[in-house]
Amino acid sequence: MSASRDVKQYRSIWISDVHLGTRGCKAEYLLDFLKHNESDHLYLVGDIVDGWRLRKTWYWPQAHNDVVQKILRRARKGVQVYYIPGNHDEAARDYAGLQFGGVQVVEEMIHVTADGRQLLVTHGDRFDVVVKYARWLAFIGDNAYVVLLQVNTLFNWVRRKLGFPYWSLSAFLKHKTKTAVEFIGNYETALGDEARRRKVDGVVCGHIHTAEIRDMEGILYCNDGDWVESCTALVEHPCGRLEIIDWAADIRRRAATTLPARIPAKEKPETVKAA
Repeated sequence: MSASRDVKQYRSIWISDVHLGTRGCKAEYLLDFLKHNESDHLYLVGDIVDGWRLRKTWYWPQAHNDVVQKILRRARKGVQVYYIPGNHDEAARDYAGLQFGGVQVVEEMIHVTADGRQLLVTHGDRFDVVVKYARWLAFIGDNAYVVLLQVNTLFNWVRRKLGFPYWSLSAFLKHKTKTAVEFIGNYETALGDEARRRKVDGVVCGHIHTAEIRDMEGILYCNDGDWVESCTALVEHPCGRLEIIDWAADIRRRAATTLPARIPAKEKPETVKAA
């Protein structure tokens, strides 16, 4: 999957919703991303480990262990690594203020970009009304989501056998569902309002597995996506410019150069959002 290429250096990288401990986790994709992208600051914006699933069924292949080791190695080399727990790894919130292996555990952070913008960094689950007020419904939704990811895994197994690259069926369905679109809109609005209340310039979050950078009436909303469906990260360039990196699209482009005849002609290059 990986290819020989230069390592890119960023000021900051944000990743979230890796869900280590689940079969849906794209650990190999994340390892490939970390191999080719480095930074001075690395933010782990929640749901890095999926405690909900691990309590039900233990699943921890070598690739998941490799991700943890890769992150710890970054911390040992002097990278500032911050771990902001989410709802699936909420037990780690009990250790906020402590440091493990060079990784600092914090509830949330204010990140100042190179061009002086202040960004609230939080997982975002506390702005999800389902998680906040109907936890039982969140667990039911999580189980349904696991089934959808299993279908997605089977779908991509067939694509691989046919010589096609990874494509997220689950992410496609989510973007086409009216209820999901409305939920995402409400979630973004709630976080934008919180950033405005805190008098900061914007917010960086995860939780909903939908990467996005957009201006919300003067507030910059950034979601770094996930490593279960879309395989995306948010990065800050040395000048302070923010950009979403779609690593699955990067891999598709690499596959297109080696197997051009097997890639559907209607598949268009992915656009990259920046701010």
